[in-house]
Amino acid sequence: MPRRKKARYGREMRTRAADLFEAGLGFELAAKKLDVPAPAVRKWLYAYRATGRKGLIGMGESRRTYDMETKLAVARAVVDEGMPRSEAMARFGIAAATSLDRWCRLYREGGPEALEPGRRGRPEGPGGRTRERELEERVRKLEAQVAYLKKSIALKAEKSSQTGRKPRS
Repeated sequence: MPRRKKARYGREMRTRAADLFEAGLGFELAAKKLDVPAPAVRKWLYAYRATGRKGLIGMGESRRTYDMETKLAVARAVVDEGMPRSEAMARFGIAAATSLDRWCRLYREGGPEALEPGRRGRPEGPGGRTRERELEERVRKLEAQVAYLKKSIALKAEKSSQTGRKPRS
């Protein structure tokens, strides 16, 4: 089955969307009025909230680059603090949700170092990861397990103190 080509919408369509957003419409109503799929209009709304009318209309015409500090701050806010993506995009002025998603994935997988520039390309060492990297990854996983278990124990203790019973072993 041939793959369907992704529809691209021009400046005029995004300008109309910006007008609708300024009039107070949400992405679903705007999508119906514009006859554009709702997921595309949702992305436009996020871009509009993050970068304003000018950013939405100029979307896709030029690539914006972000420094490592911004990427790290955004990734920490979303991953560690649980900030919603749309709020993070608006607060930090991130125009594309795909960039934000990539930074969060890299941060989860490799920590702050993964967001450093120049980390692309073939992995170091013969056959992939070095022994040091493997051990660092294992330590991160074990630390996450310990944190999870501590939280579980604390929740059980809190629950038992509320009910006045001893927790089951």
